[in-house]
Amino acid sequence: MNNLGEGDKKFIWHPFTPMRFWLDNDPLVIERGEGVYLIDSKGNRYIDGVSSLWCNVHGHGHEHINQAIRNQLEKIAHSTLLGLASPPSIELAQKLVGIAPQGLTKVFYSDCGAAAVEIAIKMALQYWRNLGAKNKIRFVALKQSYHGDTVGSVSIGGISLFHQIFGPLTFKAIFTDSPHPYRFDGTAKECRDYCLMQMKKVLIEHRKEVAAIVVEPLVQGAAGLIVHPEGFLKGVEELARTHDVLLIVDEVATGFGKTGTMFACEQEKVQPDIMCVAKGLAGGYLPVAATLAGPRIFEAFLREPWVETTFYHGHTFTGNALGCAAAIASLEVFEKEKTLENLPPKIALIEKYLKEISELDFVGNCRSRGVMAGIELVENVKSKKNFDYNCRVGAHLCQAMRNRGVILRPLGDVIVIMPPLSISLPELQVLFEVVQDGIRKDLPAVLARCKHNQP
Repeated sequence: MNNLGEGDKKFIWHPFTPMRFWLDNDPLVIERGEGVYLIDSKGNRYIDGVSSLWCNVHGHGHEHINQAIRNQLEKIAHSTLLGLASPPSIELAQKLVGIAPQGLTKVFYSDCGAAAVEIAIKMALQYWRNLGAKNKIRFVALKQSYHGDTVGSVSIGGISLFHQIFGPLTFKAIFTDSPHPYRFDGTAKECRDYCLMQMKKVLIEHRKEVAAIVVEPLVQGAAGLIVHPEGFLKGVEELARTHDVLLIVDEVATGFGKTGTMFACEQEKVQPDIMCVAKGLAGGYLPVAATLAGPRIFEAFLREPWVETTFYHGHTFTGNALGCAAAIASLEVFEKEKTLENLPPKIALIEKYLKEISELDFVGNCRSRGVMAGIELVENVKSKKNFDYNCRVGAHLCQAMRNRGVILRPLGDVIVIMPPLSISLPELQVLFEVVQDGIRKDLPAVLARCKHNQP
């Protein structure tokens, strides 16, 4: 088919996409990538402002990662880890254990963040089952949390828009308040303490039932980049230890430098029992994920041979050789290019622009952690009143900014900015100037159109 856009509309069902809107417009078809730029089928270049859904780390077409994939392809593309071992999976596991929070010593591979979380849930439940604590089957998660779209990960997701339709399929998790200082009438410390107290009450009430607490550390991504108050994550860890439940941290979005350190846990010296990683693990090149656990968890699966404690879970492409090769190369780039060491000036520039943008009309709140930034648009700044969801203000504004050479994807009316870590200071400046101009110049037109279309 010569017209790629028409072919897309005829055959493709897109994820997280209202398809009626999609079919009424011409798709933007991306053919190539160079550094932080995406290039469409007409040759137009765009800054990849969301790192291809929060996963690209070192830019598109990085030669070191490309070459690592080529080299591995000359050997073998894939062999199963069910009953066999693989050099790339071994090397990557060793590297991951070397950089992970202390105590995480075993790596269980999968292919996406949702699968990594699903594995963590099943692993935690079976851990207690293997120890004879058969009543510990409940999970505590935060309201507005997002952990993926498999049935188990949906069950611990707290965003009703994504999950309510699947209620009949899910197990019942226990949700506690999310520490969103902007939506809380009080200081950040009061917000933190209130939410920790709510979680403590739940753990006391269900002390014999809870298997694990599951959290996105420091930042709740899909909820609109909710940045947690300082000390909240550490407080959750302390509650887990006090009440004898496991702590599972979902670093799928926050891991690999996005918050300014390799993993978000590092910033509050948190040592989880289980950690989930994906997205940036392979530099954004191939679908590779991992669930890391400590010896405490692993040893519970090493009982006498006549006691069945095997973890019966796995995927065909678990530990895929090409994916592991890309991930190894990505970690090597972190070292060679001093990726984390080069972040502070970029983070400072992001904070500078957010401070300016926070003064613009209809900007209710700007928040960031590392290179993860969110700009919340509201109809009324004083009352914090949101725009009518049906107006899709954030989506229309991001669509308008494509004409300025930037690709962004909103979360509702929160404009998310999360570029590859490799973005240069001049490129980052262009990105934020486009966003600033878009809010100043394009947003009024978007709001006028919305008002005109209202009944």
